[in-house]
Amino acid sequence: MTPFDPATLDIDAMLKRLHLANARRCWPQLTEQAGAEQWSFRDFLATLLAQEIGHRHGTRLRRASHDAHFPFLKTVDDFDLTQQTAIRPALLGNYLGPDLVTEGRNLILMGKTGRGKTHLAVAIAYRAIQNGFTALFTTAAALIDDLSAASRSGRLRDALLHYLQPHVLVIDEVGYLTYGLDAANVLFHVVNDRHLKKRPIIFTTNKSPLTAWGAVLHDHDLAEAIVDRTLERGRLLVLDGPSYRTRHLPPLDSSNSNNDHADKPARVSGKDRSEFPEPT
Repeated sequence: MTPFDPATLDIDAMLKRLHLANARRCWPQLTEQAGAEQWSFRDFLATLLAQEIGHRHGTRLRRASHDAHFPFLKTVDDFDLTQQTAIRPALLGNYLGPDLVTEGRNLILMGKTGRGKTHLAVAIAYRAIQNGFTALFTTAAALIDDLSAASRSGRLRDALLHYLQPHVLVIDEVGYLTYGLDAANVLFHVVNDRHLKKRPIIFTTNKSPLTAWGAVLHDHDLAEAIVDRTLERGRLLVLDGPSYRTRHLPPLDSSNSNNDHADKPARVSGKDRSEFPEPT
């Protein structure tokens, strides 16, 4: 090995060559701190590497969250479990670890509007990203429209890859809108292919019971097959409790409803969009 003089080496250039961007930015300050506090060489190196790893982890989280196309970013800690009598923390914990992906655990979140279904679906998918996996969020309407158009133009197989590659797929709002006649067909392709790959899907729906999906998707047999494959390695969780959007409103007093509200304008829940940014 050719001898060299450390004093002549350009540390900044070497860090740039190694693509250690954060280490390149922070090493001068760390060098001063290490000298002032009399760090050992090992402590200096460990601190420099730890900061680089932390920076890369944060960058990966931001990039993966952006690529997931979440409508908003919520965590499990933000979710108020006290409003949900049917969801136990231990049960929810089954979907917060790596097993969600490694075991292909599916989930259907059912409930009326405003119960936090989308919030919880996003939070679980984001936890998967924190665990090192990838995720994708889409509405049922967007997925069906995209794949229906691809099917008509003979590109269905290529278009499916977009929904098969992420480790976790969130399909939001099954049953909220009217779908085309081939809705069940294209959705079945996604569910069946991910089922074979053991890649989890998280559905949210306001349709109860699940047999109602047959009418929504225009094919009872395929809808049953979709639900059957989803629940083979999954669970149905029903979210009850009050609506998150309207719980700030005072309870209605039926005895005074005819008189007290006669001369008052109707109060529209969620009129201020900034107050209720997340759909459910």
